Amino acid sequence: MSFTTTVYFVFLLIGLVFYYLIPKNYRWTVLLVMSYIYYLSYRLKAVVFILFTTITVYLLGIMLERIQNGADAYLAQNKQVLSREEKKSYKNKIKHKKRIYLVIALLLNFGMLAAIKYSSFAISGANYILRAVGTHKQFSLFTIVAPIGISFFTFQAMSYIIDIYQGKYACEKNFFKFALFVSFFPQIMQGPIGRYNRLAPTLFEGNSYSLKNIQFGIQRIGWGIFKKLIMADRAGVFVNAAFADSNQFHGMIRIIGLLMYSVQLYMDFSGGIDIVIGSAQMFGVRMDENFRQPYFSKSIGEFWRRWHITLGTWMKDYIFYPFSLSKWSNKAAKWGKKHLGDHLGKMLPICFANLLIFFIVGVWHGSEARYIVYGLYNGVIIALSNLLSPVYKKGFKVFHINSESRIWKAFQILRTFILINIGWVFDVSVSGMHSAITTLKMFIVNLDFAQVNAQTFAAIGLETRDFVIIGIGCIVVLIVSIIKEMGVNVREALALKPLPVRWAVYYAFFAAIIILSYVTDNSGFMYAAF
Repeated sequence: MSFTTTVYFVFLLIGLVFYYLIPKNYRWTVLLVMSYIYYLSYRLKAVVFILFTTITVYLLGIMLERIQNGADAYLAQNKQVLSREEKKSYKNKIKHKKRIYLVIALLLNFGMLAAIKYSSFAISGANYILRAVGTHKQFSLFTIVAPIGISFFTFQAMSYIIDIYQGKYACEKNFFKFALFVSFFPQIMQGPIGRYNRLAPTLFEGNSYSLKNIQFGIQRIGWGIFKKLIMADRAGVFVNAAFADSNQFHGMIRIIGLLMYSVQLYMDFSGGIDIVIGSAQMFGVRMDENFRQPYFSKSIGEFWRRWHITLGTWMKDYIFYPFSLSKWSNKAAKWGKKHLGDHLGKMLPICFANLLIFFIVGVWHGSEARYIVYGLYNGVIIALSNLLSPVYKKGFKVFHINSESRIWKAFQILRTFILINIGWVFDVSVSGMHSAITTLKMFIVNLDFAQVNAQTFAAIGLETRDFVIIGIGCIVVLIVSIIKEMGVNVREALALKPLPVRWAVYYAFFAAIIILSYVTDNSGFMYAAF
């Protein structure tokens, strides 16, 4: 039940009718039923995995809270009896016990995720090592079909159990409400990765009917469909052709293919998120934004704070801060300050934490070596930027560069866009690392301008009008992005316009979607596989 099909919109309409007809206290049950119908529409057996995560995390969350509540009650009753050392010893014992339950939750769920997504990669690696040492014994390969959105619902559930462990809020006692939090249907396929304390209230409270929510939700969905069907799928035809065979097309076609991939990936992913957030808003459910004009970023670090925001904040809260503030990091910082100077010493733990995060981001994207290289490529650039920041400041003074000037900011945006596109090479090279390296070499030694002609573009499968449509679409998205970058809420601003102006815009987008949509045999969303 893809977001761009008629079936999905009929499903959404029926769900809205039921949601607003029944009493408020029970409206969340409609969302739960819809979520499981939606999930089951893809693959019946896949429900086992989401149920496993839901049940294990729900039970372990309750156990963590019971342990803490019991400990608090015991300390309160024996406040006058226990010495300070006894209290400290007891608290450490409770913390250790809670940590065991947390580790069980993490191992069970991340273990399931790893087994499903990375078992073939691990077995292939083991077989390669066995062949290298001269052993003929080989392990048999097997593949587990990954259920849609397993990374998203696993990360969301793990954020909940970590927060319960840290005592940030009380655990959810109602199993079915917790099941809704894990499986809420719009976000199940590609996020955003929600946090329980922000998402749960708006899921469970039974939202009142609001015409504004319905209107704004439809507008957001329409904007997502515009980006997906008019631009992403059309650009994807060029990308698939340009990178399918590493020997067929050379440097300039690959460069154009990379630019098309930037269009495809952003329009596909952000368009899908628009549909997700718009669908949720129609039910009165508020979800976290996942994009904030990422191609306006002035550095790789800023790009990742604007792109897939909920994944970035997940990594920051649950990996970066714990790692960079750990005892090991403190020791590394002290050693670095002593032997390398204050700046390098201070940056050392941060750099290691960033490299760890982007290694995980690479693994999260896939089990191939090119994804790990892609992650580390971003991590190394960010680490070097942190380490060399004093050098940059000195350079500004020496060359009299105004770091606040528009020209310098424009240069930073262009530089970041180029670096991001170089990183996309590893992401888009479906044939693996060899194909990625071949593409990078082409940029230097074999640009081959001769391939850039009408015959090549015709062979790829796009007509001149398709390139014009993509170009105009990019201009429209750019204009909207500039307006949003200026702090303007586009939907709110449009709602204040005279009625004829509003409906002219609505009809223009509706007509564009009907007339210009580019439907392919494989028009699913790219991040659904995660």
